Amino acid sequence: MYKFILVLSLCLCVASCRIPSMVQPSALTSVPGRYNREGGDSTNGAALSWRDYFADKHLVSLIDTALVNNQELQITLQEIEIARNDIRFRHGQLLPSVGAKIGVGVEKVGRYTSQGAGDASTEIIPGKAVPDPLMDYGAVMYANWEVDIWKKLHNAKKAAVARYLSTVEGKNFVLTNLIAEVANSYYELLALDNQLAIVRQNISLQKNALDILKVQKEAARATELAVQKFQAEVLNSQALEFEIRQRITETENKLNFLLGRYPQEIPRDTGSFLTMRPSVVSVGIPSQLLVNRPDIKKAEFELAAAKLDVKVARAEFYPAFDISAALGFQAFKPSYLVKFPESILYSLAGDLAGPLINRNAIKAEFKNANARQLQAMYDYERTILNAYLEVSTALSSIKNLEKQYSLKSEEVAALTRSIDISNDLFSAARADYLEVLLTQRDVLESKLELVETKMQQFKAATNIYRDLGGGWN
Repeated sequence: MYKFILVLSLCLCVASCRIPSMVQPSALTSVPGRYNREGGDSTNGAALSWRDYFADKHLVSLIDTALVNNQELQITLQEIEIARNDIRFRHGQLLPSVGAKIGVGVEKVGRYTSQGAGDASTEIIPGKAVPDPLMDYGAVMYANWEVDIWKKLHNAKKAAVARYLSTVEGKNFVLTNLIAEVANSYYELLALDNQLAIVRQNISLQKNALDILKVQKEAARATELAVQKFQAEVLNSQALEFEIRQRITETENKLNFLLGRYPQEIPRDTGSFLTMRPSVVSVGIPSQLLVNRPDIKKAEFELAAAKLDVKVARAEFYPAFDISAALGFQAFKPSYLVKFPESILYSLAGDLAGPLINRNAIKAEFKNANARQLQAMYDYERTILNAYLEVSTALSSIKNLEKQYSLKSEEVAALTRSIDISNDLFSAARADYLEVLLTQRDVLESKLELVETKMQQFKAATNIYRDLGGGWN
């Protein structure tokens, strides 16, 4: 027997030595020292609370509502709870499992069997044969414990902890995106309100010009062609008004969806939109993204968990050491259960078990764990690269939009002055109706574009705050 155990142990040791080697990837975490070839200091606006970053009281109220009611955020919170429970599950595997059972059974064996013949010739007590059929009553406590000699269970728990931290960072990432999406939708709504006011004002001006043109036609100073051209322009502007109203409804519904509620009016102040200035945020240095961006930290924890998964999969090649024990009472009659020590049963066993041949399934899982580890590494590197590029793009967008808005403002001012000039020239018969028509059209388009540019400025300011990792803290 001892020789057999020795040979079996040697076989397990030899089998354990033939284990594939682990891949040891090291993710590249180096980033450029600055954005867009510009110097920067360590001041980073991501540390600023979103309540301090957004000054509009209506927007702050909307974000508060979204953080309470948004369904996607609530789903993410449940993912955190699931990950927390997985830690408890992995911790439970490290401890012995102890249970108890109470049972009753009956057994009837054939008389002409070895057991039946033995029972018939055996006396339970002097003068009393073994009962037939034989009852079986028992009350037993049992325990099983896998001794974690290869740290397989400990590494599985560490991986669960890393994934829990990853879900926390995932929730933070949802927070930053939710806040930015609410803010961008709010600014889009303000822009559409201003565009609607501009269109309605332009319709009023066009109708006045149309009335003047009709009077001039009666006096033979204008033609029916001019009247119809102006009439068509008024109708086009009226159609544009309804298009903008539809976009306002869609944006309000989108915002209400983010707030987790059915359609209702969005409170807002649209009067000072063009005079409002977007918040200014300090971008700091690129290396701060590794600390501030939730998606980067999430990818980092996923990479740590994937590395631990490889260790867990590798430990499957080693023999597992299990200890099992049982202690209780067993008898064929309830009254005999309290007789000691005859009714006592106990057992204690230790098992060393491991795969010897046909280990393809374990090898496949080990290779899969290695592949998932590499995937996690590449995802981590990609997330860092994407974060840097997002901030770089947002910085460029802010600067170009500022110059674009300045030029658009000058364009609107020049075209607005041209309306009065064209009307005066038209009244003096020194300009035809087409010049007046085109001037009004150009003014309308330039004003709408100016509002659009202002909206893009606010969105760029919101996006760079999000891209820096602001909003979740």
